[in-house]
Amino acid sequence: MDKKQQALDEIFHNDPLGLLKVKARAKIPTPDQRLISSFEEINQFVDKNNLLPNDDIINVAEFDLYARLDGIKGNPLKIAQLKGLDRHNLLPDIEESDTLELAAEPNIEWEKPKEINTIDDVFSDDSLNLLGDDDELGLFDLKHVSKSPGRDNPDFVAKRKPCKDFDKYEPLFRQVHRELREGSRKLTEFKVNTLQEGQYYVHNGVTLLLKEINWDREDHYKEDGTRVRKDGRTKCVFENGTESNMLLRSLEKLLYTYGKAITENSETAREEFLQNFGTIQKGDKAGGFIYVLKSLSPDKSISGMKDLYKIGFCSTTVEERIYDAHKQPTYLLAPVHHVTSWKCYNVDANAFEGLLHKLFGEVCLDVTITDHEGKKHRPREWFIVPLEVIEQAVELIISSEIIHYRYDNELKNLVLV
Repeated sequence: MDKKQQALDEIFHNDPLGLLKVKARAKIPTPDQRLISSFEEINQFVDKNNLLPNDDIINVAEFDLYARLDGIKGNPLKIAQLKGLDRHNLLPDIEESDTLELAAEPNIEWEKPKEINTIDDVFSDDSLNLLGDDDELGLFDLKHVSKSPGRDNPDFVAKRKPCKDFDKYEPLFRQVHRELREGSRKLTEFKVNTLQEGQYYVHNGVTLLLKEINWDREDHYKEDGTRVRKDGRTKCVFENGTESNMLLRSLEKLLYTYGKAITENSETAREEFLQNFGTIQKGDKAGGFIYVLKSLSPDKSISGMKDLYKIGFCSTTVEERIYDAHKQPTYLLAPVHHVTSWKCYNVDANAFEGLLHKLFGEVCLDVTITDHEGKKHRPREWFIVPLEVIEQAVELIISSEIIHYRYDNELKNLVLV
């Protein structure tokens, strides 16, 4: 008997309190049982909330259910196993060819766990050879594991490091969190090509500040160079006291997958908006259009509403923006009629929307729209207000006089505060 075996035998036999004796083992659920239990949690969430799990990363538990359901939908084998338990019709149908292919899959036999009662049982059950001799691979050695391509390239991954001057950023993060709680800032869906210096974002529940962008490279989409894509190193400061110099495109991919954008402070943006709205200088370019739309929905609950209008802002022409309105929940999944619009200069879209939401917030349409994939949406730019009042509000915004008025729903008019 070698020294290692002798030492382990002494430990197991010198156990007066019986701490090393395993009397019973918990029954390990099979993969099928774990899958069923996992899907039942999703069913129970829909039972309770009458909604599908949302991809809001701030609510970690709900996001976990969303990601879990998304993974199941992409696996025909899991769909086939769970279809009989899908009481909310959450899963798509699978093609007959997929069913035949699944039927041809071999059944997997799961071995019954071995009983472990003695030191000899431990060594005889070492199927992974974790307890081999010292000259063999040990517990923390890797074998047959290849490195991912590009991992040694410093441009592929930018490690976070402690932020030496974090003391000047910490109060800013506290203020952003306070403004989120108060409602002057909001979490919104992150969209590609919207990264800006000085703006805040959330990745995997951690708030970050995009402090600066150093543009230092261009990549061509096509060989002829007709379309180029700029990129460069950033300085990102995280609320946990670290910073990173990751590439802008890398940050964009991370936020698009598991991120959110944080809007500007609505009060600050409102002040800047009123200062700049009517100031048109030489060389300024049109920033877009404020538009008013009327729904052409065949749904009587929508078409029967008097004075229901969507008020919004777009940087393109209104016609381009509403081209496929019938496919977008924000337009109530129906065609729309372009009622009127105004060309604007020096306009911040979030500030404009914040002003109107505040002014007509009392008469904002509260409706839930279910899209073709079963996902629910709550459009927030539809208001039940007379058209002439909307036109008056826009004129007051242009003249910066809107701060002296409020909307009276009983009088259906703007009145002095």
